[in-house]
Amino acid sequence: MPALLNLNVLGADEIRLRESPYENYIESSCLLPFAPGSDIYYRPCKRLRVTAPFIITREERKVACVFKKQQLPRSMDSLPDECLYEILRRLPRFQDRSIASCVSKRWLMLLSSIQTSEVLEQQHKSELLRSSMSPLPDLNQAIPFELEIDSNIESGGYLTRSLDVDEATDTRLAAIAISAAGHGGLGKLNIRGGNSTCKATDVGLSAIGRLCPSLHSLSMWKVPLVSDAGLAAVADGCPMLENLDLSQCPRLSDNGLIAIAQKCPNLKSIKLDSCSGIGNDGLQAIGRYCQKLVSASIRDCPLVGDKGISGLVAAASSSLMKIKLQNLNINDVSLGVIGHYGKALTDIHLIALENISERGFWVMGSALNMVSLTSITISCCPGITDLGLEAIAKCCPQLKHLYLQRSCNITDTGLKGFTRSTSILESLKLEDCSMITLHGILDGLLNCSARFRSLALIKCTGIRDITYYPNELPTCLSLRFLTIRDCPGFTSSSLAVVSKLCPNLQQIDLTGLVGVTDAGFLPLVKSSESRLVKVTLEGCVNISDASIAALVKAHGSSLKLLNVDGCNKVSDKSLLAIVGNCSVLEDLDISRCNVSDIGVASLSSAEKLKLRVLSLAGCYGVTKRSLQFLGKMKNSLEGLNLQQCKLSNANGIGLLEEKLWWCDILS
Repeated sequence: MPALLNLNVLGADEIRLRESPYENYIESSCLLPFAPGSDIYYRPCKRLRVTAPFIITREERKVACVFKKQQLPRSMDSLPDECLYEILRRLPRFQDRSIASCVSKRWLMLLSSIQTSEVLEQQHKSELLRSSMSPLPDLNQAIPFELEIDSNIESGGYLTRSLDVDEATDTRLAAIAISAAGHGGLGKLNIRGGNSTCKATDVGLSAIGRLCPSLHSLSMWKVPLVSDAGLAAVADGCPMLENLDLSQCPRLSDNGLIAIAQKCPNLKSIKLDSCSGIGNDGLQAIGRYCQKLVSASIRDCPLVGDKGISGLVAAASSSLMKIKLQNLNINDVSLGVIGHYGKALTDIHLIALENISERGFWVMGSALNMVSLTSITISCCPGITDLGLEAIAKCCPQLKHLYLQRSCNITDTGLKGFTRSTSILESLKLEDCSMITLHGILDGLLNCSARFRSLALIKCTGIRDITYYPNELPTCLSLRFLTIRDCPGFTSSSLAVVSKLCPNLQQIDLTGLVGVTDAGFLPLVKSSESRLVKVTLEGCVNISDASIAALVKAHGSSLKLLNVDGCNKVSDKSLLAIVGNCSVLEDLDISRCNVSDIGVASLSSAEKLKLRVLSLAGCYGVTKRSLQFLGKMKNSLEGLNLQQCKLSNANGIGLLEEKLWWCDILS
């Protein structure tokens, strides 16, 4: 027993006997209450309580306050940017960096300033891959995620991001740059800004340049705060850039475009629209360094002249296939260079070039080098005449498509000479060409080849009925698409003649021909040997139920689109005929027609009909009684237009939307 009592137990509590460190037991505050004859005590486990009042003097309080102000908070944000930068660039994975960017805006902007080559972990991995002798699976076990991400970036970006006015900020661009780096890389970026509200600057665009090396398409529209520095950052970090679209960016100049040209040799398409600071030097650099350039579009750039266009076309002559010039201060020299160096050109758009004269078009055609040209569009160019049009036709043996708009100097003579010189013309579109008459059109059809498939006459006031016809009327068996729109002089008598000349039509558009009646349309329907697929009679106020009934009876098995918008002589009888004869009709527009609830009921009960789009806009005969019939429409219906109808019951519209939950309803 004495041995047991003399045992010392090592630990937090120590039991001792007869060896108290206190001479007076009253001095200890941790002793157990003593029983008679026992002198055992425990080692104190807590600090001694202070029972005396703790008084702080005024001087001591001042010292404590000063010390508290000087003491820094225990947080990483207390570190300067240099130290925090060194810490963040040591994060091993893209996923870790993406998570860290969510901590604060400061961390986000710091991470967006770190290039991929500056991340130390990436350098360590490349050294391991070069020096390690272990097999590749062992490395993947250590760092599987990062290797997979790197391979995705090298293979090219696939993500597409579009920012509207409110979203276009530096913070959002930095977040996109960081997150896209870990998901295969950003491939396409569209920024739709505003002249006064867009807040995107060079800071955000620089983040894209640093972290998105796989970017191949960049579009910026109305971004006023981005300058050459941001575009240069994209050029430095995105060597795979192929498409560049800049619209209304006033702070961009030739310097930014030169940086793109020098560091993005894979550029294939460039579009400049209303960029007041870009001129000739930038375009010359694009032509000199971008040997893969395929398409170029320049519009409303006041500093661009003949020097820039000539340098671009001449330097990129071997690859340039499409060029569009609109509202530029260029003259005949540019067209001469295009005609001389345009061997690879397949598409040319010349719009609103006021300073180009007849000589420019003639020189372009007389060069005889545009051997690959297949399509040409000339709009609002007063210099285009019959002489220039014939010269273009002679130098372009592969020309298939011609579009002339607001060319008041083109007459029947020029059109006849053009069609005589082109042997493989497939489509001809004339808009607002007042000097072209029906005689010229008939002569053109007579000269056209067996490949001619499409003819469009829009707002041509010279197209009028004629009293006499050529001795030899052409028969264009190859014509499939006929559009005669808003030509007030074209009436039923002329349409009856056209029906005899073009028996194999598949698509007919007679929008706005108020002079066309049943007497002219019925012969067209009856003489058509092939099946009509699309028929548009919008605004033909003299077309009645008789024409629609004959149309659907003869071509109901092939008709997919029928538009009779504004034909107020079309009633429920036409709808009953459609239900009984049409089996493949997908798009039906009967807006502003004289139809009622009876016609709607017949459409909803049709078993063969599987409409995808139905428009009843402005049909005042359609009331709220039709809601129950419309609710029975088939699942094929995707769009329903009920605007300006007498369906004022909001509750009924809501119930209809619940029944047709898969359909887009306009009310």
